[in-house]
Amino acid sequence: MTIQVNLDLMLVKRKVSSRELAAAIGLSETNLSLIKSGKIKGVRFSTLDAICKYLECQPGDILSFEPD
Repeated sequence: MTIQVNLDLMLVKRKVSSRELAAAIGLSETNLSLIKSGKIKGVRFSTLDAICKYLECQPGDILSFEPD
């Protein structure tokens, strides 16, 4: 996969647990875990928006492109 998900790093920087984030944005912990692991094919903009608002970050802080 060339898109890397760096959500774990942002959670550590913000001192927020996965459980806390999932509850705050109305997402199940299972679905948040799938996003964090990169085992999804896509993420809704509304979900990305909610994550960024809660963590006070930009989408580029969570997602990065790594060339093959």
